Amino acid sequence: MISGGGTGGHIFPALAIAEAIRRRVPDAEFLFVGAKGRMEMEKIPAAGYSIEGLWISGLDRKRIVRNLNFPFKLISSMVRSFRLIRQFRPDVIIGVGGFASGPLLEAGSRRGVPTLIHEQNSYAGITNKLLGRKVDKICVAFEGMEKFFPQEKLVLTGNPVRQDLIERKYSVEEAKDKLGIPSDSKTILSLGGSLGARTINQMFRDHTEEIAGRPDIHFIWQYGSLYEEEYGNCETAQLPNVTALKFIDDMSVAYAAADLVVARAGALTLTELAALRKAALLIPSPNVAEDHQTKNALQLSEKGAAVLLKDENARKSGVTRMMEMVQKPEDLKILRENIFSFYRPHADQAIVDEVIKIAKLS
Repeated sequence: MISGGGTGGHIFPALAIAEAIRRRVPDAEFLFVGAKGRMEMEKIPAAGYSIEGLWISGLDRKRIVRNLNFPFKLISSMVRSFRLIRQFRPDVIIGVGGFASGPLLEAGSRRGVPTLIHEQNSYAGITNKLLGRKVDKICVAFEGMEKFFPQEKLVLTGNPVRQDLIERKYSVEEAKDKLGIPSDSKTILSLGGSLGARTINQMFRDHTEEIAGRPDIHFIWQYGSLYEEEYGNCETAQLPNVTALKFIDDMSVAYAAADLVVARAGALTLTELAALRKAALLIPSPNVAEDHQTKNALQLSEKGAAVLLKDENARKSGVTRMMEMVQKPEDLKILRENIFSFYRPHADQAIVDEVIKIAKLS
């Protein structure tokens, strides 16, 4: 059984782990458990797996009144988790973070089922921190996680990377040709995630003249599905040196074309940047639990592996900063070399090794 979700940063590792288990144990059966109404309830079946939903949500730290029914949700989810475990009889239960994994992993540990959690970020989420003392093994992507978890349970595995990004190889020239970008243009790729990032979008919208004044730089601006109406047809999006997109279908070609990537600092994005050796300007989202994106970005910036720009400063100075960076090839080369040191290849296989050990399947 595999549980967790809420965001792509949890869902993709869950699917990557499942696929790696399936390659190792072809006759393995899977049951995912997520939170009703969240994106995993759509994404997991689309990937070909069965999923059951729990009536559970995270605590709302801004609107406390919304937490009044949390105890009832927790009790309901615990009862359902025990029932699902009894019916499915798993050899192992894996949690990938997010509040949906809490009840299932808690129920599993009480029933004596081998349990493992995977923490993608450099700052552990509240659900994983609570589960850390109860599970059998904890796979992490960053060093120094003993401040959150019992050291004897920790295994440094890294985060899985989408195989299509690794397997699809484009030269810079091929990628630019495919995207219709002049071969002599410096290229900046800006990513806001599938939904988009408001600050990064505002940054582009507010600096139309500055961007237009640099025809030698091409911008690939992914503004996200939430912001299509607001930014898809703005003046900046119409500039000849801007390719504005709601969603990027082939990330491998976009990454290949980029001299510099501007992005939030989710664990999945950072893993991709490291795997592909991309120089990055990171603008962490301030709207995430425990401000974990800033802590992720600091792990890289303190070792010269990325440049960190606070969200509060990005709208005013982000465009100027990225233009300055892309004009310094030697600095970009250093960033590329340093970020690659954070990449741990075959992370999915390393996690499966631990799953097989605790489940005694070998």
